[in-house]
Amino acid sequence: MQKILYPKKEQWQQLLERPDNGLEDLFDTAKGVLQDVQRNKDAALKKYTRMFDGVTLEEFAVTKEEIDEACLSVGSDLKEAILTAKSNIEKFHEAQRVSSKVIETMPGVQCWQRSVAIDKVGLYIPGGTAPLFSTVLMLALPAKIAGCKEIVICTPAGADGKINPAILYSANLVGVSRIFKLGGIQAIGAMAYGTETVPSVSKIFGPGNRFVTAAKQLVSIKEVAIDMPAGPSEVMVMADESAEPSFIAADLLSQAEHGADSQVVLLTNSEALIDEVEKEVAAQLELLPRKDVAEKALGNSRLIVLKTEAEMLEMCNDYAPEHLIISMRDDEEIGSKVTNAGSVFLGNYSPESAGDYASGTNHTLPTQGYAKAYSGVSTDSFMKKITYQKITQAGLTKLGPSIEIMAEAEQLIAHKNAVTVRLKKIKN
Repeated sequence: MQKILYPKKEQWQQLLERPDNGLEDLFDTAKGVLQDVQRNKDAALKKYTRMFDGVTLEEFAVTKEEIDEACLSVGSDLKEAILTAKSNIEKFHEAQRVSSKVIETMPGVQCWQRSVAIDKVGLYIPGGTAPLFSTVLMLALPAKIAGCKEIVICTPAGADGKINPAILYSANLVGVSRIFKLGGIQAIGAMAYGTETVPSVSKIFGPGNRFVTAAKQLVSIKEVAIDMPAGPSEVMVMADESAEPSFIAADLLSQAEHGADSQVVLLTNSEALIDEVEKEVAAQLELLPRKDVAEKALGNSRLIVLKTEAEMLEMCNDYAPEHLIISMRDDEEIGSKVTNAGSVFLGNYSPESAGDYASGTNHTLPTQGYAKAYSGVSTDSFMKKITYQKITQAGLTKLGPSIEIMAEAEQLIAHKNAVTVRLKKIKN
């Protein structure tokens, strides 16, 4: 990790640059695969699953027998842990439901908004080097709570042609049975366009590698909505001398092991803390099964010492991290001043992995600085808003002249006339 002491503000932008995710280099490849899937449907899915995943499949749909077998093979300890996570995620996302309220903007003019679930959604669940069964809970539970009528899961099969049992157990637990053995660009294409086997959806959710990210961005141009732009995982830790170096090192490594293109950043006002964290990172890194991956990610990462808490907060909001851990004495006060972050973890005993798995918040979050404009996935992500208005004769009599004047000023006379003919009818 690169260590930087008291950088000048004009250096900040360069210091906070993310690793190049190389999506531009993938767009041509992704576009070609997507077009093939759109034209040739299941035949293309079989070709690319064999080509990219090294698996020959005749059927993509997961059978009930496969789900039952997977559920039996998951250990009781893991099942109990998943049930705990499910309960907390449900509680948090259920609380996000809001009831509509009728607003009378002026006498005789009523306006309101109604939340309606998206009918068909597709959930992409990574299943390669790290099968993310937790993502099933994070996406399928709010989709169910929102009331989506059709939920489709695509996740790649292993070399044996099977899906990780914990993924199937989690899907079964939350009541999703339309599961397909599909990964990568071809999975995104299948959900965007539909094939003989896989239904098309209206919105695609879920993280993935660079190929998945490129495919999601391409299909979002015209065919289907997506949850958000996404890139490699990242965490920023803000810490003072009250922080525990071993905790910080563990948090940094927990994100670094996601992928070689991940990035972790520590901001502190304590030079002594930097040195301690550096030692802890080196020691803990040696014990990780994914050491090689984490080591590469650390090459993209920074340990930065700033003079004041105010500078730390300013740099944090400039960076807009996906995950932000605040290990400082005044964690809540400082946290209240954060304006750009996907998810915030306050205090020494709030590890980022709690949000990844079981505290209840969603782990599908904006990366690459998109937290400046995007929120993480929530129940609301699976819904759309429809506005309503109802105007009485008295209301239109009062409001109509303003509409007529504005429409005429914009030279949209038919708009004006839609009011005028009604006002004449009321007067007569």
